[in-house]
Amino acid sequence: MPKAGTRDGYANGLLKLGSDSRVVVLDAGVSDSTRTQKFGEKYPERFFNMGISEQDMVGTAAGLAKCGKIAFATSFAPFLMGRTQDHQLVSVCYSEANVKLVGTHNGLAVGEDGPTAQSPNDIAMARAMPTMIVICPVDAVEAEKATIFLAEKHKGPAYLRLGRPDVETLYDDSYNFELGKASFLKNGKDGAIIACGVMVYESLKAAEKLGQEGIGVSVINMSSIKPIDREAIRKAAGTGAIVTAEDHNIYGGLGSAVAEVIAEEGLDVEFKIIGIKDRFAESDTQEVLFRKYGLDAEAIAAAVKKAVGH
Repeated sequence: MPKAGTRDGYANGLLKLGSDSRVVVLDAGVSDSTRTQKFGEKYPERFFNMGISEQDMVGTAAGLAKCGKIAFATSFAPFLMGRTQDHQLVSVCYSEANVKLVGTHNGLAVGEDGPTAQSPNDIAMARAMPTMIVICPVDAVEAEKATIFLAEKHKGPAYLRLGRPDVETLYDDSYNFELGKASFLKNGKDGAIIACGVMVYESLKAAEKLGQEGIGVSVINMSSIKPIDREAIRKAAGTGAIVTAEDHNIYGGLGSAVAEVIAEEGLDVEFKIIGIKDRFAESDTQEVLFRKYGLDAEAIAAAVKKAVGH
């Protein structure tokens, strides 16, 4: 299948949901980039372009949700999550409003957009919100399925983390998204890599490289970050080594969520986190930034080798 961004899968999901008159979509002036424009063109009476007014967008989404609507509020992740924390906490989470916050363009994968638009902390911000679930799909298919799931099977606050880059499609249409369930894309006995979003691809490349050196590792797509798949983590721990990989700060994201499970369950496993090491980057391509800041396949493979004692 051709490459596509997770934001494109989101757009496809919204279009499939469009026949439900309860579904409304809001955007903060970037609908061409977030792909919500497609929904707006087909269902203009249920599309609200709020302009560069993220707080107003989230508050309006909460009000619409309280009137029985299923509201998707969309913008670039750093602006959506960074500018609306109080609105999320009170109007969405405390009120348990049926609002789906959708943040695109996150992490160092948006490279050229620069440090103020790279959002290294959005998972941490969302994960700490009571009642908020957090999903980070790996490809366009999973993003589409997760979008439909959020409208049809989950009533309440959610954060859907989407990317800008076009990526390989790993799943086909038979894939079924399940909240709180991880997906094993590769199985190995020497260690396990637990990743989300674009870092799943880097992890698969790392696993291929390690396999050539005789090290077999599992690769797990942990798209449901909150709630997280504890059983998958226990299974991964059985290999003796876990490395997490995320395009996010090493504090508060996927690695922290996995570490919490390891600590709470007393799992005996070597553990390392691959992520942004508590710093800002600069403007450059994803490839350059991933290599410079230790997020590429080479860095993941090196961390696995260290964890497994090679």
